[in-house]
Amino acid sequence: MTSFASSVEHMKLRAEREAKWCELSTPKNDGSSKKRKCGDVSHSASSKAIEADSADDDEATTCPPDVKAANACSKKTMVEGKELCEFQTMWTIKKQDLGLKERVSKMKLLDSLIAKQGPLADYEEALKKKLINELMSD
Repeated sequence: MTSFASSVEHMKLRAEREAKWCELSTPKNDGSSKKRKCGDVSHSASSKAIEADSADDDEATTCPPDVKAANACSKKTMVEGKELCEFQTMWTIKKQDLGLKERVSKMKLLDSLIAKQGPLADYEEALKKKLINELMSD
């Protein structure tokens, strides 16, 4: 596709999007609506949506930035609250699991020290006493 043909196609898509948003923003009941008319183009941040031209325009239609922001905020708070609750639940379960794994690991080490035949070395004896004290205090 040539650059001329792609720019013509781009302009058609842009015109279709502008027409769509103009239709959506026209008042439905004889001017009593607070929505902005298509002809009313001020230079505010929300009116830039009609004029905005992104570098990666594709065939999908885009919403004005203020609509996107409003939708994102309303969805985000519910999702973040749910994700936070799930994360806290998972974190408490994980902490309990790590504590139990550590305790089982210490028990296995103590079992291997107790089951050892013959005299224990000084460091093994000290470790055995330390593990017994830790496991009895929990």
